[in-house]
Amino acid sequence: MKYKQSVYKTFALISQLGISILVPILLCTFFGTWLEKKVSFPVFIPLVIVGVLAGLRNAWVLARHANEDPEDKNKN
Repeated sequence: MKYKQSVYKTFALISQLGISILVPILLCTFFGTWLEKKVSFPVFIPLVIVGVLAGLRNAWVLARHANEDPEDKNKN
């Protein structure tokens, strides 16, 4: 990432990282509790683990794309 980026872009990236981690975890948590009530089968913990893994993957992809230099793409 270049050092000349504005504070707003950095704040937006940090916010987006947090949201991209929290949303899959919360969705899987709510879906797991709802599904446990419907089917009476313990699926909460596996779904929370899937949510954490999905959130970490989202953060990894976002950080990797944020770290790319757009000038390198134009050279190829």
